[in-house]
Amino acid sequence: MTTSGSDPRPARPVEFLDVRRISFVEHPLPALTPWEQGEVDRLWADTKARTPTTFDGPLVASLGIDLPAPGVLVARWARLSYRHRALRVLRPPEDVPGSVFVTVLLPTERGLVVGRGAPTTAAPGRWTLPGGSVEPPADGHPLDGQAVRRDAARELAEELGVRIADEELRLFAVTRGRRFGSLGFHFLAPPVACALVLGRYAELVAVETGRGGGPELDVVAFVSSVAEAQRLGPGADYLPQVLRRYGDSV
Repeated sequence: MTTSGSDPRPARPVEFLDVRRISFVEHPLPALTPWEQGEVDRLWADTKARTPTTFDGPLVASLGIDLPAPGVLVARWARLSYRHRALRVLRPPEDVPGSVFVTVLLPTERGLVVGRGAPTTAAPGRWTLPGGSVEPPADGHPLDGQAVRRDAARELAEELGVRIADEELRLFAVTRGRRFGSLGFHFLAPPVACALVLGRYAELVAVETGRGGGPELDVVAFVSSVAEAQRLGPGADYLPQVLRRYGDSV
């Protein structure tokens, strides 16, 4: 039995933020204790031993947000690298920098495009929307809404071979993960034909295989409901909620 006025429903993995204006404020790299640094390096060495192609690339980490006015988001961020994801097993969730990532909702006549992470990715076997981590800007360039939009267009091209100008992407939703506070910027692309997606993806697979590697998404599919996505297998924590919101909007 619940007390009067309480909500018996479990908290959803992500919350939607009402955002119309975004600014990013860079902060110094979070301090690690000598033990944490040693463990981060040890765990990264283990990862490299299992998957030698894993790259310790740069990423933008979320240190928290401020909402100073309705519709205004101020995101505090720092420059980290992939090896620092190990902090998720070393610290309580509230003390771990969250990720900042982008996704693209790409509509077709058969539904939105989703893909399964290849074994060499950070989330092997997990179904997601096309997207990935936001990368820090080059020195002298700002991290802003336009930079995040460009990252979304780049990820779409890298993962599906589909090229859409970044100005054609519309910010559809902003989410914050309840566990680590990760920020997701979800963009809606103009509709494309299913045949175009499959053709471009096949071309991408051929190129990456020819280089001795493979695509970041080892399978692609099309979903028009949360139930269809769940039948595919394990998915990103944000996926059901974003799919449901998209379904309510069309």
